[in-house]
Amino acid sequence: MDAQVYIAPGPFELETGHTLPELRIAYHTYGKLNDARDNAIWVCHALTANSDVADWWPHTVEEGCFLDPARHFVICANIIGSHYGTTGPLHVNPATGKPWYRDFPPFTIRDLVRAHQLLADALGIRRIALLVGSSVGGFQAVEWAVSEPGRIARLALIATAAKASPWAIAIDETQRMAIEADTTFGEPRDDAGMKGLAAARAIGLLSYRGPEGYNLTQQDREEAPALHRACTYQQYQGEKLCRRYNAYSYYAILDAFDTHDVGRGRGGEEEALARITAHTIVVGITTDIIFTPAEMRLLHRRIPGSSYYEIDSPFGHDGFLVEHEQLNNILLPFMND
Repeated sequence: MDAQVYIAPGPFELETGHTLPELRIAYHTYGKLNDARDNAIWVCHALTANSDVADWWPHTVEEGCFLDPARHFVICANIIGSHYGTTGPLHVNPATGKPWYRDFPPFTIRDLVRAHQLLADALGIRRIALLVGSSVGGFQAVEWAVSEPGRIARLALIATAAKASPWAIAIDETQRMAIEADTTFGEPRDDAGMKGLAAARAIGLLSYRGPEGYNLTQQDREEAPALHRACTYQQYQGEKLCRRYNAYSYYAILDAFDTHDVGRGRGGEEEALARITAHTIVVGITTDIIFTPAEMRLLHRRIPGSSYYEIDSPFGHDGFLVEHEQLNNILLPFMND
């Protein structure tokens, strides 16, 4: 299913003081908006995902699951800076007639949310029945719930945070260093920095899966002791991302990731989270080393009236993608309560 494209009216002012002369937003929808316009579920996607939720979140956009298109109008908008249709580094800068590449202006998580809000207004969605986000998608979801509490009825925050932690920022900086070490990064071409991007992805994957996930799935075979599965897996994952993404988008979104602080200019994190009026569920993952269960429980305690659940998984942060049965079992009762 091809993405639809919304073109925002006029230039889009970024929080960083820069301006996008044109903002195109790619998005997918599933199901139909009812007459009361109160059955919308908005999914905020993570780092390298696209707006086609059914493509990257297995067994969620199905009958009987929490993103059931027979019951709900499910929408996901591709984020600014992405490789998948929304205005990003490979798009042409109208002022120069050439792609932006590394000159793409810096942006923040709040800019991503303001773009979502523009699209929601254009689609006539004044009330969102459920706003859901995992990882960087959760950054967007918590920011939206704080900045516009009246629009969000229910909120599901999965493996995410109210602020980018020093640990998460350090992971991002290590990935940026890998991209910068590729001497082609900065050259005005779509495939610049690809070796750096492959290395960055391999670094990131260590934090997504963690030791339990690797030790469970990447043990060496006795018949090939010199061929380490963990090595070929890292190489494969780096090459796989390079076939579908670009280094400029990856770098730009990592920068935006690090700007996330829902308490900035709002009296701090606790005061900001107290603004959330949505019925909220916070979901941690037992082995997540990016957003640890302890951090997720703290997030839950700071959101008024929220509930907390954990996914039991050896697959670390990626457990939200892998453990779809547990996720459906947690979110369906929450939605029907």
